[in-house]
Amino acid sequence: MQCIRRQPKRTVSQENILLEQSRRVAALNGIRLGLKDDKDLKFLLKGSQLLKVKSSSWRKERFYKLQEDCKTIWQESKKVLRSPESQIFSIEDIRDVRSGHKTEGMEKYAKDVPEYRCFSIIFKDQRKNLDLIASSEDDANHWITGLGKIIAHSNSMNQKQKLQHWIHTCLRKADKNKDNKMSLKELKDFLKEVNIEVDDYHAKKIFQHCDKSKTEALEDDEIEEFYKILTERKEIDSIFQMYSDPEGFMSCQNLVRFLYEVQQEEDAVVAAPALIQRYEPNERAKRGNAMTKDGFLMYLLSDEGNIFNPSHRKVYQDMTQPLSHYLVSSSHNTYLMEDQITGPSSTEAYIRALTKGCRCVELDCWDGPNSEPVIYHGYTLTSKILFSDVIKAIKNYAFKTSPYPVIISLENHCSVEQQKVMAQHMTTILQDMLLVAPVDGNKSQFPSPEQLKGKILVKGKKLSRQEDPINGNNNLEAEDVSDEDEAAEIEDESVKTKIEQKGKSDTLKLAKELSDTVVYCKSVHFEGFDDPNHPRAFYEMSSFSESKALKLAQESGTSFIHHNIRHLSRIYPAGWRTDSSNYSPVDLWNVGCQIVALNFQTAGTEMDVYQGRFQDNGFSGYVLKPEFLRDEQTKFNPKSITEGTWGTKKKLLLKIISGQQLPKVNKSKNSIVDPKVTIEIHGVQQDNNKKQTKVIENNGFNPNWNEEFTFDIEIPALALVRFVVEDFDMSTKNDFIGQYTLPFTSLKQGYRHIHLLTKNGDPYSSSTLFVYINIQDCD
Repeated sequence: MQCIRRQPKRTVSQENILLEQSRRVAALNGIRLGLKDDKDLKFLLKGSQLLKVKSSSWRKERFYKLQEDCKTIWQESKKVLRSPESQIFSIEDIRDVRSGHKTEGMEKYAKDVPEYRCFSIIFKDQRKNLDLIASSEDDANHWITGLGKIIAHSNSMNQKQKLQHWIHTCLRKADKNKDNKMSLKELKDFLKEVNIEVDDYHAKKIFQHCDKSKTEALEDDEIEEFYKILTERKEIDSIFQMYSDPEGFMSCQNLVRFLYEVQQEEDAVVAAPALIQRYEPNERAKRGNAMTKDGFLMYLLSDEGNIFNPSHRKVYQDMTQPLSHYLVSSSHNTYLMEDQITGPSSTEAYIRALTKGCRCVELDCWDGPNSEPVIYHGYTLTSKILFSDVIKAIKNYAFKTSPYPVIISLENHCSVEQQKVMAQHMTTILQDMLLVAPVDGNKSQFPSPEQLKGKILVKGKKLSRQEDPINGNNNLEAEDVSDEDEAAEIEDESVKTKIEQKGKSDTLKLAKELSDTVVYCKSVHFEGFDDPNHPRAFYEMSSFSESKALKLAQESGTSFIHHNIRHLSRIYPAGWRTDSSNYSPVDLWNVGCQIVALNFQTAGTEMDVYQGRFQDNGFSGYVLKPEFLRDEQTKFNPKSITEGTWGTKKKLLLKIISGQQLPKVNKSKNSIVDPKVTIEIHGVQQDNNKKQTKVIENNGFNPNWNEEFTFDIEIPALALVRFVVEDFDMSTKNDFIGQYTLPFTSLKQGYRHIHLLTKNGDPYSSSTLFVYINIQDCD
């Protein structure tokens, strides 16, 4: 039997000293957040008992407390052998704090408790929501308001403040005996904590350089000196020196020169004084209209120093073109949280998709008990949710991220009676949001996203005798229409058996009430591209499996482009993707397909590229297709590129210089990452390319690569650039660290920082790459 060595018990005076130190640290972090003496922050630091709700029978009291770093929350756990790390979650992991009964859990299990005592913490990753009940309205308000303030203030901190906050938190963590001093051993532990391996010789050298008092421990100013050495950015210092005077000031005139010559900023004369006022911390320099090294670093870490063009963060494209002229951010089987066969269905999945900018969501509707339609993946074991609950979630979240129209894509398997209930729910819940008549008498082509702002459109089947939804309806009550059943395409034996047992019909009786909700998006089977002499109505649209769509793109690229100028096309994943994996959307965007639906719940390259495309145009969920994909006379074919007006070919010159504060992949204290960067081009076939840097061993804190790469870009308007950072492993698959993807046309030139995203597409607080970009026209 192994003996567990007990820690020596602290005296009361030692406990009081540590408590006072903890209060001081918390107060300092509160000041850093801009929340000095804030009553909500003080309440959270003190902590409180809350009821944690998991089910109708599981409701238990737990203690929750904001830690002194003001960025993590500790939660009490009664589980045996639970690790300390598992009892902590970071404020950075929180997506939203909702008051009242605003989650499925609260709706189901806490209806007996007044809304004003309830709140839920929604996480960024796939973690389950944390549903909590406070003992009073005041306590609930402290938690809701306090967390909201910390999240807002953390997000508004500049990169230097975030770095300082993070490093001081790590220093505190490494100070095991809490004496506010740092021994050589603690310094080495700290370096491992921040993801850098330094041999004993170098660690001792840094330590001795900082230990001016020769006490074998760093304290106060000596720790600050160590912090300065650690955060030194020599690669930026050398750029700054080229444009600064001997006293360490960059004049406004020299800043203009740097912005114009290196950063390719056309408005450099106007931008330079504004940047000095915004980012220069030294008052003397600011008064003299100059910039110091610190101000220069702050600028390069800011939005203006970002690789993504800040002017593309707002809607800048023409939003008055017909709806079919835009790529539309679209989700497949939106209700699923995990796989396609056994995973849970949830209204939360709709909320997550809509808040990620999705503008087309899918509802698979089936008859449910008590005459209430349900949504689930037919023939499978996925759980069921009420149609009405989904419509409520869509109403509440449709326009929080973007004001542009949302399309509800219905896959309808309901009886006529429950179809009438569906129509009634949409009409009564969505009210004026639901589009039920043509816009401004527009009868020959789609209205624009601008005209459809704040509107929800329904895509679905239409009664055949209502062939023209634009010119009014008749009184037909119900009729058989062809059935669209994507679930029946699933390549799973249990699903196939159920379909055989059921004896699936190719037709479905459609209720007039549901048919009437469809105006601009009438679902029809694809019978081939239009005969110019007998063109199909513009509002008729087809859905294609990825394999059928890719075959059409390969064999009839130009015809598909022409079809997509006038009609909407929806693409969905192949039936064999039961694990909710995704396909690349790029080849389908290249032929103008608008509604390329992906499984939003599945992280990976495909979703990174997808979100990279749609962060353009203000994250509105609508991106205008290039002119050559909208021109009726176009001869463009992405599979066989000939000379044409597709834009000037470009040469991309790219230098990966360095990385900063890359996160640990393996949480083990002794595990340090070995990072390498891969640059990928996603576009037409000729442009698809991939190049990578060397591996830097044992340094995730400040790796330096200084490697140059060149890419030729044939069709810039269709290209995306993806930067991927991985932890190299010789024996197994490399571990993902972070990535960033953006359209080629959104690249800024010069020296830029890339702010890396997590696997789920959320930003890391301070993990960056520093790069140099130059774009030239090809001869």
